[in-house]
Amino acid sequence: MSARHLYIVDDDDVVRASLRGLMSTQPGLEIREFSSGDRFLEAMHDLEPGCLLLDLLMPGRQGMEVLQIVSRESARFAVIMLTGQGDIPAVVQAMQFGAVNFLEKPCDHRTLITAVNNAFFQLQHEQQQRMSREMARAKLDLLSGRELDVLHGLIEGLPNKLIAHQLEISPRTVEIYRANLMEKLGVRSLSEVLRITFAAGMDLK
Repeated sequence: MSARHLYIVDDDDVVRASLRGLMSTQPGLEIREFSSGDRFLEAMHDLEPGCLLLDLLMPGRQGMEVLQIVSRESARFAVIMLTGQGDIPAVVQAMQFGAVNFLEKPCDHRTLITAVNNAFFQLQHEQQQRMSREMARAKLDLLSGRELDVLHGLIEGLPNKLIAHQLEISPRTVEIYRANLMEKLGVRSLSEVLRITFAAGMDLK
């Protein structure tokens, strides 16, 4: 099992020790502590992707501000907000800023472990989606401008003759462009072409 990285950000030494003690019972987990949001942010870009247990109220940058910065600058962390003074507006705001969960301290150990495992699952899923999107976009980048024009028509479900009419080229030329783009994309069917296009998350219209 590859290591999963957990980052605990809390100014309370006792809380950090308690969280580390609890989570260290989980297999394949590498834990690192930070005594403030500022210290985490200083190290953030050198850290491996992982789950972040982030206290809401701390000296220096508050947890909500740290959450905003993490969500804006990096998609590598799944953030669980922790607080001893949680309320509904704070929960709503945390979720709007990208937190995957919001727990009140002291946390029930089963609830916390489940939340962390769910956060890792979501992070892995998002990373896989991101990789698929990047691979699909890299393939589409191989296409020439004219091949992309033909791809537009294929996405719209147009026959070769109508694509040719719109582009003011011959149907035979459309067939050549279509064959070329399918070869570059490494596919044999239109459905595979569409799958790559949609995976790229690109609006080609």
